[in-house]
Amino acid sequence: MNAGGDTEILLRSLADINVLIIAVIVLGTWAAIALSSRFLIYLITRVPGRSRIYLQSLIPLLRLLFIATAVVLIVTSVFDPTIENIMILLGLFGLGLGVAFKDYTSSLLAGVVTLYEGLYRPGDWIEINGAYGRVKAINMRSAEIVTPDDTVVVIPHLKMWDQLIFNANDGSQNLQCSVHFYLQPQHDAALVRQLLYDVALTSIYLQITLPINVVVAEKPWGTHYRLKAYPIEPKEQFNFTTDLTIRGKAILSKQGIDFAAIPAWGEAPQ
Repeated sequence: MNAGGDTEILLRSLADINVLIIAVIVLGTWAAIALSSRFLIYLITRVPGRSRIYLQSLIPLLRLLFIATAVVLIVTSVFDPTIENIMILLGLFGLGLGVAFKDYTSSLLAGVVTLYEGLYRPGDWIEINGAYGRVKAINMRSAEIVTPDDTVVVIPHLKMWDQLIFNANDGSQNLQCSVHFYLQPQHDAALVRQLLYDVALTSIYLQITLPINVVVAEKPWGTHYRLKAYPIEPKEQFNFTTDLTIRGKAILSKQGIDFAAIPAWGEAPQ
């Protein structure tokens, strides 16, 4: 097979292109994606618990399926599915992507791996490369997360190849929160631990069925307490930590317990 013969095969196929069929495929794919997404979103608002997470994960999978099907239909309608044409198309496709769209192709492949392995799903709270937020959408090339400051961050899937991915709830409704207290060492540690436990236990945001834990560590500057518990919903994590911090400081101050403090720059320690 020579280059002239390959070109002739392709040109004969291109001469028979039916633009109307391609337009119908594109419009049908767009309509299928829009309708399926709206239907799944409708179901998500009406099903309980963990079923919502599975339905959210179906949205990007269906989008990928519809787009892949459309690409196959368009290619088969443009070119005769012969061995010669398939080899030519694969060669041109691989060459073009390898030279011009290396990172884009890597993101697409990483997106397929992400959907297959379930590294993160819509609704998960993840941190990648210093960006933390709730996964809003998983697209073909990238994931969109919404940060606590209501900023949308677009993260290419290729980050999964060389970045650590922190998933706080991993597809579940259970997201552990930690609140830190730094105290002067002269106090009753057992009393403080019980007080902080009670603070979490009485929070209106607490997921009561999951454990509460208070971790204590002695540091050169004082004592470090880490209060760990779970909010009812992952979206309440910031209200939960704020509630624990405010009420924890109040009860510790009421008991006359001093907080550790680092002297200002240039100020001599007392």
